[in-house]
Formats: sequence, C-alpha cells, structure tokens
Amino acid sequence: MEHAPAWLLASLIYLGAAVIVVPLSKALGLGSIIGYLAAGIAIGPWGLGLVSSVQEVLHFAEFGVVLMLFLVGLELEPDRLWSLRRPIFGWGSAQVMGCAAVLFLVGWLAGASWQVALVGALGLALSSTAIALQVFGERNLLPTASGQAGFSILLFQDVAAIPILALLPLLADGSNAHEPITGAARALQAAKIVGVIAAIVLGGRLLLRPLLRWIARSNTPEIFTAASLLLVVAIAALMQVVGLSMALGAFLAGVLLAESEYRRELETDIEPFKGLLLGLFFIAVGMSIDFGVLMAHPGLMALVVAGFLVLKFAVIYGIGMAMDVPFQQRPVFTLLLAQGGEFAFVVFQSAGPDVLPPAVSSFLIGAVALSMLVSPLLLVLIDKFVLPRYSQAKGARQGLAEISEPQDAKVVICGFGRYGQIVGRVLSAQGLKVTVLDHDPDTVEGLREFGFRVFYGDATRLDLLRIAGAGSARAIVVAVDDIDQSLEIVDLARAHFPQAALVARARNVTHFYKLRDRGVEHIERELFESSLRSARSVLEVLGWPAHEARESTLRFRHRNLQITADAYPHYKDRAKLIAVAKQGRQQFQEQIAREREEREERHKRGGSDWGHHAE
Repeated sequence: MEHAPAWLLASLIYLGAAVIVVPLSKALGLGSIIGYLAAGIAIGPWGLGLVSSVQEVLHFAEFGVVLMLFLVGLELEPDRLWSLRRPIFGWGSAQVMGCAAVLFLVGWLAGASWQVALVGALGLALSSTAIALQVFGERNLLPTASGQAGFSILLFQDVAAIPILALLPLLADGSNAHEPITGAARALQAAKIVGVIAAIVLGGRLLLRPLLRWIARSNTPEIFTAASLLLVVAIAALMQVVGLSMALGAFLAGVLLAESEYRRELETDIEPFKGLLLGLFFIAVGMSIDFGVLMAHPGLMALVVAGFLVLKFAVIYGIGMAMDVPFQQRPVFTLLLAQGGEFAFVVFQSAGPDVLPPAVSSFLIGAVALSMLVSPLLLVLIDKFVLPRYSQAKGARQGLAEISEPQDAKVVICGFGRYGQIVGRVLSAQGLKVTVLDHDPDTVEGLREFGFRVFYGDATRLDLLRIAGAGSARAIVVAVDDIDQSLEIVDLARAHFPQAALVARARNVTHFYKLRDRGVEHIERELFESSLRSARSVLEVLGWPAHEARESTLRFRHRNLQITADAYPHYKDRAKLIAVAKQGRQQFQEQIAREREEREERHKRGGSDWGHHAE
C-alpha cells in the first residue's frame, strides 16, 4: 500500500486499533477509555511506531471535546445554567485556586523556581473534561449531585484557561526579548473577546433558529448534518481567533439552542462524530505518552504522578464535602477531577522556554498523560474495593446498624428496589411475614419512612443471611439488580440453605440461563411481562378486539418461553444458540402468518371492519 493516500492509511490504523483493542478492554471490565489509551500506546512512537505525527492528531481530535461540550450545552437551558452560576464560579474557583496553591507550594519547596512551580501548578490543577464527562455520562451521574458539581467545576476550568494562558508571557524572565504588550493592545484584545461572545449570544438568539428552520425546509438530512457541524466549527474558529477556549464557545452555543425545536435533531446528527473524535482524542493521548522520559526518570515520574494525584484528591475531597456531594459518590467525583487534563498540554506547550524549560515541559506532559491512563484503572479498583465499603460506612454514619437480631420469617427478600417492593407488598397484603435485606442506606431509610420493615445488610454475606432467618425460611427471593451479586446470593443459598425454594429476578436472558445452571426453577425476566402488557395495549389502540389482542400476546409469551427453553442447552455455544433462536423465530412467524390469514378471512366473512382499523 505504498501508493495509498495518507488519509486512507491513517484511517485504517486508527479504526483498526480501536476496533481490536476497545472491545477487548470492555470484555476485561476495564472500560472503553482504557481501551482507547492502550490502542494509542500500541500504535504510537513507543509501540509499533505506526504513527509519528502525534501532536497533529491530538490537535484535530480535541474537536471531539468541543462537540461534547456543545451536546452538554444542548441539555442545559439558559435558566438552568444561570442557577449553576454559584457552583461554577464559587466552587470552580475554589478547586482551581486551592489545587494550584497546594501544588505550587510543594513544587517550590521541592526546589523548582517560582515560575516553573506556578506554571506546573496551574496546568496540573486542571482536569480532563473529556474523561470526566464521558464517565459521568456512562454512569448516568450527570443529573446527580456529584455530576452537577463536577460539571460546574469543569466548566469553570474552561473559563480559567483564558487568564492562565494570558499569564504565561508575563512570567518570562526576559532572556529572550519579548515585545511588551501595550495597554492599547490589551484593550483591543478585550474588545475582540467581548465582541465574539456578544456575536455568539445575539446570533444564537436572532439568527441561528431561522437559519436552521430554513435549512430544515430543504428536506435534505445530509445538509442539516453539515449545517450542524458547520455551526460548531465556525464558533470554535471564532473563539480560537481571539484566544478563547473552543470548547467554551461550543458550550455557549449549545445552551443558546437548548430551547430550540431542533435540539434533538442536532444531538442525533452530532453524537456519532463526537463519539468517534473523542475516541481518537484518547488514542492521541495514549500516543503522546513519552516513555523515553518515563524510562529516564521512572522513580521521579512515579513520585510526581502519585504526588499530584494525592494532593488534588485531598483538596477536591474536601471541596466535595463542602458541596454536600453524597458520601458514596465522592470517591468517583474526586478521582475524575484529580487526574490531569487535556488543557494542561496546551498550557505546558504554550509556555515558552523562558518560563518552562523544554525538558521540564516534556516531563510534565508525560505525567499528565500517565495520570489520564492510570485514572480509569483506579476507577475500576474504586468500584470493586472502595464503594462497597463506603456503602457500609455510610450506613454506620446514618445510624443504620446491620441486621443483628435473628429473624424467623418464612420468606427472605434480598433487595428491596422497585422489583422487590412489589413482591414484598403482595406478600404483606396476604398477612405473610417477610424479612427484607437491602445494602443501600438511602433505600433503607426511605422505605422505613413509608413504614416498611427493612433491615440494612449485604445479602451476599453468609452470616447476615443466617441472621435474617434463611436457615428456616421456605422461600428466598433474590431481587437484587446486580447480576454478579444475584448469582453470589444464589450460590450461598444453594450451598447452605437447601430447604428454601429460590425465586429469582433475571435481568436478561443470559442471567436467566446462569440461574438455570444453578438449579433455580422460579425465574422471572424483569421486563418480560410488562412489555407483553404494553404490546397488548398497542394492539388494542390499533383497533384489535381486546380478546384477540390478549390471545395474540399470550401465544407470543408461550412461544417465546419455549424458544428460550430450547436455546438453553446451547447458550454457551454462540453459533448454535443463534441457529436455534433463528429457527424458533422463523417457525413462530410462519405460524403467526397462518393465524393472521385465518383471522382476516373470518372477519371478512363476518363483515367486520376490524382489518381496516388494524391497518
């Protein structure tokens, strides 16, 4: 492929690396971000060496962050953004200045000049907007207290980048002669900034909606997609011209269009580009890690990365407490803001040699990139080892003692969320005594306020199951929503409480099969029955007689259960599983088609206009 164009080779390399490494990372439970970073390391200068122009790729891929901020802005109406002004400028400034002050002090005491310590502290105080918002989004945390707090701080960091970059020339020691910046030049720059922001605000209010409406009337979806991208690119270019953050401008444009009738269409058009470019950004970050610097000073690099992560973690954890971030959400919130950020690359590269020697700049860029690689790994450890302990500690803080008095109810319900509550209420309505275990302190407290008798405890612990009365219970209901915890409880019950019948909730068909493997006979797929009821309602809305809609959904239910049972022996062999499932669906469709023809014939003979309504 020596004559192939450069863009074709680059596309082959990046897409191939992502498609191979990211699914493997997800399968190992490490998440997509680690997969992208690992792919970047693999194809970068210190891996296979397939890509050398790392900085060019990084600059291009930063547009993924711009698109992400535009989409975040579309979710925030101006009134809602105004309500966040205090956390943005209050807690945001507290985070940046607090972290920068601590890092500056430590760097200066370690022997660095005050200029190097200050620039390093300001750059390291910033966090990765791309990784943080990606993780908040994947975990559905953005609407929560920690998500809103994190978003406010990240948004302030984009604003703070402007004065940080403006400060860099003032820190030069004068060894390289710099043209002094006159007051007139500063006033002109300030006027440009105000003018661009005013143009975005006024243009968003007065011009963007009519323009989008005119483009939409052309009924050419690809042109509307092009217009969506052009809008973001143009605003990013305007902000770049006056030295402002491109991401901040895109976010502002998104906020102005949050109340637009084209909001959903804009989201749909831009989302795929955002995802691909963010993935490319993470790949570029992986490629940018200078392992030469790391290998030259491995001990110092480890000390710097661990040091600034620990220092930022301490400051941000305290800010999280002051912001009333929920106790159990603080570890994730703190870690996502403690890592280095992509804008640190810009700060360290923009600082000239008079401010930051090239060797120091390269070292700090490596430390930031390494922190972005390590943080997702630390997140996995927090999920497995820290958050379960936080749940127990939170219960203790709220005065919730674990179940300690032996119970003698004939039914033990493990997990009392939406699913478990329905089961428990039905049994209680019949006068049956049940013992309920739930490990979420907030759930326990809330349910107790409504009069439910719920005990705080982790049902995956054998000692707590014994205290709950599992040894004498006739039935144990496994209603927890976590698949691994569900299977762990089933294993404990099968091994230690064989007298109790197990009634389990299955999240999906794979979970259903794993429960069947363990000998559980009474299994309900959590959304199956309710989905059938909804399908029946749709048929009735379309004009089907109620009894025929009911019979149709019952036949589907019976056949689906039969297909699931037939496929069970083959579920570990994917090829056989797919073949059995396809065969079953085909037979069922043929049967339904015959019944539909017979039904339509009956209605024709009877003179009914049902067929017309059904269409």
